[in-house]
Amino acid sequence: MIKTITSANLPVDETYEIQKNHLVLGNGKKRICIVTGTHGDELEGQYVCFELQKIIEKQHDLFDGIIDIYPAINPLGLESMTRKVPFFDLDMNRIFPGDKEGSLVEYVAYQIIQDLKGADLVVDIHASNVYLKEIPQIRINETQSAGLIELAKQMNVDFIWEHSASTVLESTLAYSLNDIKTPTLVVEMGVGLRITKNYGNQLIAGLLNVMKYLGMYHGETVCKEPMISTDKNVFFLNAKEAGLFLPTIAHDYHVQKGQKIGEIVNPLTGEVEEEVCSPCTGLVFTLREYPLVNEGSLLGRILENQK
Repeated sequence: MIKTITSANLPVDETYEIQKNHLVLGNGKKRICIVTGTHGDELEGQYVCFELQKIIEKQHDLFDGIIDIYPAINPLGLESMTRKVPFFDLDMNRIFPGDKEGSLVEYVAYQIIQDLKGADLVVDIHASNVYLKEIPQIRINETQSAGLIELAKQMNVDFIWEHSASTVLESTLAYSLNDIKTPTLVVEMGVGLRITKNYGNQLIAGLLNVMKYLGMYHGETVCKEPMISTDKNVFFLNAKEAGLFLPTIAHDYHVQKGQKIGEIVNPLTGEVEEEVCSPCTGLVFTLREYPLVNEGSLLGRILENQK
């Protein structure tokens, strides 16, 4: 059943409308919410929503509970292929928990929180931006990790990153929901403005598995054992020079300490401005997709092998 969470009129006969597909299956009372489309340049979750509903339609007798699917909580951004909410120039994931008496976007954020709160699990699906590609991973704020790690292990992702707290994260959807005791996992995978089907299929398998863990699905599932790390094992690669970044390794690749990862070259002079080498032995779980870089641009992240 399609339900409208909130709706407001916009100029030129347009409507700001947030909708969900509310699926009640069997007699179960547990509820899982699949949320995506927070940023308009992230499409990986759109594929997950579509394919998951195909599975539910074919196997509905195996599900028991409530599944709410929110494919686009920033519909204007998706329609315009922009990361932020157009007209307002606001990052949707920096205004939660919203404000009932605030601006239009703050009011919408408030209504989204009200609709999601109380769920047994919320899965907030993000892609990376257009610059970087990420392996399927779950990121958890270290101040809210209690109880979330075990749920994250059921999600069939490659990596669980328990990262340090940051003030700006307090205004995200996940932080706001976890703060009111609604368990929420943040998934990052793929690249902006693209769909990586194998990543999407991997996450769908994880969603089925976590639903089985919650007693909401009774079919067969698969789940890989994820790597788990804190910030201390994650190394950032940043450009020291401007130019064109040409990687010499593939994404999701194990490298040795000192191994060449790529070059930053100058198309005008034909010179190599910088050779980028790995500071450790580990897995390249983030790799730059967009080649033009400035000094300081993020080129990749490496998860150091844990001893």
